[in-house]
Amino acid sequence: MPSVNSLIDGILKGAFYVIPALSQEKTNGVSLLGTLNAPTLQPFLTNNPLPYGYPWGKRTSIGTNPNDIPNTGVIRKYDFTIKRSVVAPDGYEKPAILINGQFPGPQIEANWGDTIQVTVRNQITGPEEGTSLHWHGLLQRETPWFDGVPSVQQCPIAPGGKFTYTFKADSYGTSWYHAHYSAQYSDGAFGPMIIHGPAHPLKHDVDLGPVFLSDWYHLPYRRVVEGIFVPFGKPDFNPAPYSDNQLINGKMNFDCSTKPANDTNKCTSNAGISKFRFKKGKTYKLRLINSGAADLTRFSIDGHNLTVVANDYTPIQPYITKVVTLGVGQRADVLVTANQGDSKSAFWMRSNASIAVPCANSHQPFAVAAVYYDSADTTKAPTSTAWDVPDPGQCRNDPLEVTVPLYPIKPAAVPSLTKNVDITFGINASNNFEYYLDGQHFRANYNNPVLLLANQGNLTYEADWNVRNFGTNESIRLIINNLSLAGHPMHLHGHNFHVVHEGMGNYDGVSVINPENPQRRDTQQVAASGHIVIQYENDNPGVWPLHCHIAWHASHGLYINFLERPNDIKNHMKIPAIMAQTCRDWWAYTKSDVVDQIDSGL
Repeated sequence: MPSVNSLIDGILKGAFYVIPALSQEKTNGVSLLGTLNAPTLQPFLTNNPLPYGYPWGKRTSIGTNPNDIPNTGVIRKYDFTIKRSVVAPDGYEKPAILINGQFPGPQIEANWGDTIQVTVRNQITGPEEGTSLHWHGLLQRETPWFDGVPSVQQCPIAPGGKFTYTFKADSYGTSWYHAHYSAQYSDGAFGPMIIHGPAHPLKHDVDLGPVFLSDWYHLPYRRVVEGIFVPFGKPDFNPAPYSDNQLINGKMNFDCSTKPANDTNKCTSNAGISKFRFKKGKTYKLRLINSGAADLTRFSIDGHNLTVVANDYTPIQPYITKVVTLGVGQRADVLVTANQGDSKSAFWMRSNASIAVPCANSHQPFAVAAVYYDSADTTKAPTSTAWDVPDPGQCRNDPLEVTVPLYPIKPAAVPSLTKNVDITFGINASNNFEYYLDGQHFRANYNNPVLLLANQGNLTYEADWNVRNFGTNESIRLIINNLSLAGHPMHLHGHNFHVVHEGMGNYDGVSVINPENPQRRDTQQVAASGHIVIQYENDNPGVWPLHCHIAWHASHGLYINFLERPNDIKNHMKIPAIMAQTCRDWWAYTKSDVVDQIDSGL
């Protein structure tokens, strides 16, 4: 049986050409990501006050608590229009859902402590849909209504409508924003969100900016969602769909001869891959983002070690690895030095969907981009060989022992509340596959956001809204035992949580890894038949979702809401009137246009 590396090399020789058959406009709209003309990033934005030479003053990554958030008084304004457009990121044309006509979407860039203001215009047609945007990883302290989850903090933005989000850049590092309406973002409605903050002590020469790693589906997302709800017992029952390709910065080749004979969509082989330029001897910062719908990915660059300096929004003590593993929604900042070969050298960058069955399902699990040193010929394909690092097949992140935050924060040894939140699955009365979190399947009610009801003093909700009231407990520990057959990237809104333990089997109830300074992040992989234990301070009044970030698992209901400090929500929270108006606009739309909510809604 051939090795994974020989299989990849065979595909490279047969299909992954570097001369694009399609223009950048055809593959990615007006985006420059993936091209040699993509802009690099500066250490921070300078069109603002610079006390002590920096927008955040004397704060440092190693000596400042990340909760000591500056207030720059600067507002960064953006205007987004969301609509369907035909693009071909891998050569296969499909109607995608794009923001400002580009894939990936436009970059949000700010300094730590700035205010970000984004006006979103919903011009989705063919068919019309509601929409919303979520600002992944931001805490939304004092603005929980702008977190962007319909049915939880807001009603969807109605077709033809607009809505303005205004929130603080309260964390710094690499992240992304994405649609949070059904599985809409898997059709392209996402983009990078870069918030500059204090520098890591380990220096780099050039910040190459975001590197999106994602799976890609040729069917429109609603067709995929319809497919995962085929009843159990039917011949085409498949709750875990296969992606058609993998992309790096929205680009990859596809062998069009492999598409089904009855598929009439236009397809162009060798559409074009992403390219990067390195200068011999320089050190580069890559901001890796898994923006996919489902697939766990393993990132590497042939012949080059990677130094990881941040996980999600948390700067960490650097460690060296050949492969970085990212579940959906996770990010990692890595440094790589151009220290191999000579100035004419070229190397493959790789993003491989984990081919282990619980971690990814893909018809084409390998993506490449070309890394060219400064004198290399960019019309020729690299000839480098992949690292020989076998896929462990457990859907886990790097060990917690090596992912240690730069700034130490010790969680409470005995939290105020410890709760088991098990992941289970089953078949419902309609013969549909469902996931359950803490014993309950989730289904959104777009017309009644939980936060707005809590603000009115209403703390009684339908069972399938899956709300747990954590009251005024000071600290929360969640034990997430995964009793399902798949791995799950679990994302918590409103918090940067401690990961106090992870492993296989159920949690033993005692063990803690790095008790003085455990890993902090907003998304953590839990292995199939494994567990994670996360802990956070219950100090951010709001309604905060915890969910699997695999789009199809969220569609299947793997989602729960935590109501945090409800008395503060009722008595002290001044929610802007625009939130109620957005609901009135949505209600008016749905009176005449019945919304076909075919999944959980989120």
